[in-house]
Order: sequence, then structure tokens, then C-alpha cells
Amino acid sequence: MAIDQLLELPVTVDAVSLERRERETSSDFTRVTTLVSLAGDGETGLGEDVTYDADEHDALAETGLPEGELEGEHTLASFSERVGDLELFPAGDPDQHASRNYRRWALESAALDLALRQAGTDLATALGRSPEPVRFVASTRLGDPPTADRVEALCERVPGLEFKLDPTPEWSAALIDDLAATGAVRILDLKGQYEGTEVDVPADPELYERVLEAFPGAVIEDPALTDETRPLFDDPDVRERVAWDAPIHGLGDVEALPWEPSWLNIKPSRFGSLASLLETLRYCEEHGIRLYGGGQFELDVGRGQLQLLASLYYPDGPNDVAPRQYNDPDPGEALPESPLEPAAEPVGFRWG
Repeated sequence: MAIDQLLELPVTVDAVSLERRERETSSDFTRVTTLVSLAGDGETGLGEDVTYDADEHDALAETGLPEGELEGEHTLASFSERVGDLELFPAGDPDQHASRNYRRWALESAALDLALRQAGTDLATALGRSPEPVRFVASTRLGDPPTADRVEALCERVPGLEFKLDPTPEWSAALIDDLAATGAVRILDLKGQYEGTEVDVPADPELYERVLEAFPGAVIEDPALTDETRPLFDDPDVRERVAWDAPIHGLGDVEALPWEPSWLNIKPSRFGSLASLLETLRYCEEHGIRLYGGGQFELDVGRGQLQLLASLYYPDGPNDVAPRQYNDPDPGEALPESPLEPAAEPVGFRWG
């Protein structure tokens, strides 16, 4: 089934419901998300709103979504148009504009799940793709002050585990040496493309140079390109290692990057619409752009949906979609190993 045919799948929505989720994380914050359920014709489709501000989930629980606007007979394309026209934050504008896409994706992913279930099929079959085992990396903070303790402990529990880490100016030379010695660091997220968030990291040419040299095989995500840092990326071999994440909300953003990208981190919620996501995935395949999936501390079905997309489009990438246990403050001893096996009998838009 071509993408256009997928978007023309019919979907009947009889009822909409919301459930708040909450969980402590290894990054020292309480994650709140909202599970979106669309019911129709005896089936239920699920999606997850990964808006970061807990107050906006509380406001959604109080106001609900626009009543009577989502129910009815649609195609996935017409449902997307309807959602795009609605005010999904009736209590007031979200603090971050990206939250509008996050909430839209929750609804569109739930509609996709519902449409596939009503059609008696699954996403892999609908797209004519084969699900493959998913390689994953674990993302973790290193504490305050930062140490390699958590990385080393997880390496002992799960041999062969790889990591996505966020360098900060607090990383000492000794810490960098300790992390490099593990041989397990696959992605370094410089977080230089965020603005006005709690995770912004200012451009630091000395830090950039240290991690580029200490981790020669690692993907370098979201550097900030300033007069001081740009020369570090003039080398074509270094540019080959650069991945982009935060700026990518659609195909136009890919085409507007400062050079033709070698890597992209795909976070479906950033795209908002299913059509935008699939258009970008097709473009990346046609242009040989390597991909990996990115997580946002999903607490419910959203994590599995990321794993499924990785399974279909970029199973061998360093996917930051580790099972949810890895995000717990104490992940325990029995942790899943990479790669993750796809479901034997998939249905809808879900991993298992």
C-alpha cells in the first residue's frame, strides 16, 4: 500500500477519552503524559501526548478536547485536516510551540492505530514493509556532579549495551576518559539547537573539541554552529558524524539544514501529522540519509510506536528507544537486551 493509499484508509470515531500518566525518571524529573483513546466499531486506537509541561496535561484533563469535533466518519487524511483546524489547547497557548505538534501526533497516531484495527491489518502490512529486530541505545543522565557510575553499572548488567549521552561543560577530562574507556558511547547529544528550554546547553568549543576527539566513532547530535564552533565541522569526515534532531519538524527543515545531512534523529511527535512524517521518511530513503529513532520518556503506547517505526524504517540505527525500564531511577537487574524482537502477530500501530 502506498503512502497515499494509507492516508485514504477509512476510520470511524465514536468516542474520545483521555488518561493521565505519571512516572519518575532517571533524569530527575516527574514525567507526565496523556494517553489518548479513540473508540469506534468495537475497536480502540491509542496514542500518547508527550507534551513536557505537566500543567498542560492537567489543563487537558479539566477541559478535554473539543467536544463533538473528532467523532464521525473520516479517512486518515480528512481526520488529519480536522485535527489541524482544531484548538487542541483550549485552556491557553502552550509554553512551547512544539507542544502543538506533540498533541496533534497523539491524535493522529491513535487514529492510525484505530484505522488499521478496523481494517483488520497492521502498519507493516499496510506499508508493505517487513518488521526487523530493533537495535537500541540507552539514554541517561550522569548525576550531579557527573560520573560514569550509572553507565558502568548498566554495562555490567547488560553486556553490549550502548548509550546516548548529553555532554555538558561540567564533564571533566577524567570523566570523558572513563566514558570513552567503556567503548559504549554511540551518540553524544550537544543540545545546541534548543532555545528557551531546561535542557539548553550553550555552545562550548572546548567541550565540542574534547568529545569529537575522545569519541571518534560516535554520532554528534545537534551542535550549535557559532563563529567559534563552526570550524570544528569544516572537516567532511566530522560532518559525516553530525545528526540533527531538534530542528526537524518536517521535510522543509531537512532541506534547510546547513549542509546535506548524513544522520537524522526521527521523533514522530515533532512532525505532528502522519503525512509529514511519512513524506520525510520517504525523502530520507531516496537520498540515503541514515536515521535513528528518538524517545521522549513515553510512559505508555507511545514508546512501542517508536519501536515499531524503527523496526520498519531504521532497525539497525542507534535508536534511542530503549524499553521504559531504562528510564527508571533504579532500572532493576532484569533488563531487556538489544535488539528487540518484533511482535509475532502485530495488529494496528503498536509494537506488541
